[in-house]
Amino acid sequence: MKLIGSLTSPYVRKVRVVMAEKKLDFELLLEDVWESDAILKSNPLGKVPCLVMEGSEAVFDSRVIVEYLDTLSPVGKLIPPSGRERTEVRTWEALADGLLDASILARLEAVWKGRAEGERSAAWIERQMSRVAAVLKAFSQGLGDKPYCAGTHFTLADVATGCALGYLDYRFPQIDWRGDYPNLKRLNDKLAARQSFIDTAPPPA
Repeated sequence: MKLIGSLTSPYVRKVRVVMAEKKLDFELLLEDVWESDAILKSNPLGKVPCLVMEGSEAVFDSRVIVEYLDTLSPVGKLIPPSGRERTEVRTWEALADGLLDASILARLEAVWKGRAEGERSAAWIERQMSRVAAVLKAFSQGLGDKPYCAGTHFTLADVATGCALGYLDYRFPQIDWRGDYPNLKRLNDKLAARQSFIDTAPPPA
């Protein structure tokens, strides 16, 4: 398998963490979607991550990719097979991806080269960051005093949440989510010590 992505994308990181936890072999092909349209050959949406399988079939969207990957090996199952537990894990993932969607939209509005300084909208940035704040609060409330997001076991919910918190550290270090939510800090400290998170940490900004 080949994974097309970047070292800074939190969605790509989520897939890489899952691959590490599942002990799956793959080749990482680095692609900057802002500098090249080469990704369009594999993904018409022009986004990473994109998983290219041995027969050249492509799977895209991180949520689709990680669900597929979890079926490839019984090692370290990350998504419950059915029922309320599965729904809870996938809801955590949706929240984490939503935080990323909002924070990336805010960052693009602030720094994207295609927008002139006078065209940037502070109101749009504030709206997106309010969503980030709402998700952090929901994370903390959902976690409570549990050892992991969905209970007593490490799941995809923790992978997605850890990657989302890591992205905030990377691009929005001014957000003091550790001070506001000590239980998220405890969870993140635990996740950051896992080899899969250590090996996929983004390069210095």
